[in-house]
Amino acid sequence: MRPLIAPSILSADFSRLAEEAAVVSEGDGGADWLHVDVMDAHFVPNLTLGLPVVKSLLGATDTPLDCHLMIDDPDRWAPGYAEAGVHNVTVHVEAAKNPVMLAKDLRAAGAKAGLSIKPGTPLEPYVEILKHYDTLLVMSVEPGFGGQKFMPDVLDKVRTARRLVDTGHLTLLVEIDGGISADTVEAAAEAGVDCFVAGSAVYGADDPGRAVRALRDQVVSAAPHRWAP
Repeated sequence: MRPLIAPSILSADFSRLAEEAAVVSEGDGGADWLHVDVMDAHFVPNLTLGLPVVKSLLGATDTPLDCHLMIDDPDRWAPGYAEAGVHNVTVHVEAAKNPVMLAKDLRAAGAKAGLSIKPGTPLEPYVEILKHYDTLLVMSVEPGFGGQKFMPDVLDKVRTARRLVDTGHLTLLVEIDGGISADTVEAAAEAGVDCFVAGSAVYGADDPGRAVRALRDQVVSAAPHRWAP
């Protein structure tokens, strides 16, 4: 396993999504996942895109989609993304009414199930729930807008999650989203992250594909005990 880099299309050109997906995914060192932020202007104060656009993107790329649903009532809406063919569907613990049943529904529909927590949400009350999930997405900014500054305090939650995984209490990927760049990715790697979501650090670069490879190289260098062959 190598560290996963998931460019966030929130920072891409929405008028050219197929091309923007391709430019970060080419070659062996390309993106592992494409991160898709779905916002409903209710759970978060911004509105982005929904299932119809996700279905179009699924038809335009072979790179697995990692859909982060920042929406109300994910129990109702999230399974549709799994049924459409999304690889990993992440919901917020703050919004889910029955997160255990929702994880089962997502898996039954063919997707990996992800659970996200906001920066101010503690991890410990949800450890038992996380036993039903495949991914923990730790938000390192307040959800709702791209381009925010990384919040280093959340790395304590990453370290806790890493310990729980390494000791066998949980079996999941630890993912981080928010402010990930060349300046912050090494601290996240050292804390124990497996999957790194990066928006402007990738799509704001002159060569987005090279930016993906550079971030992965930084992760490997920062935590060689985990990633070195």
